[in-house]
Amino acid sequence: MKRPLRRTASKILDALGYPEGELSLLIVDNAHIQQLNRDYLQRDYPTNVISFAMQEGEGQGVQPQLLGDVVISAERAAADAADAQVPFESELVFLLLHGILHLLGYDHERGSDADARLMEAKETQIFALLQNDILALAGRPTRATAP
Repeated sequence: MKRPLRRTASKILDALGYPEGELSLLIVDNAHIQQLNRDYLQRDYPTNVISFAMQEGEGQGVQPQLLGDVVISAERAAADAADAQVPFESELVFLLLHGILHLLGYDHERGSDADARLMEAKETQIFALLQNDILALAGRPTRATAP
């Protein structure tokens, strides 16, 4: 799953105009993401994705291609996927996209309603481009691999 996620992240970055952007991706369990959420965001509960942007604060601009870290809880992603009745791989790709958008300054939590709508529109636009990646992660044939 590592290589397909890497390709998906590259496609997301390309679509957002950051083809040289670099990020780290960490897939963890609920306990680990809860600890990060508590320690860094003062929220003592597991969440699905957390982003740590490197282009904010003191280090901003030192390495412009280094965008930051995206941390995804596989447990939470699986539960969210089951609740929404979507494949796990689809939820994983969505959370990766959501996390990358946060790295690039999109914000649906602290921003205005207009900011939230802008982020949602960008998610919808780019998520539509990633459907073959989702199928590849799930090990299903895509248009590119179908006979």
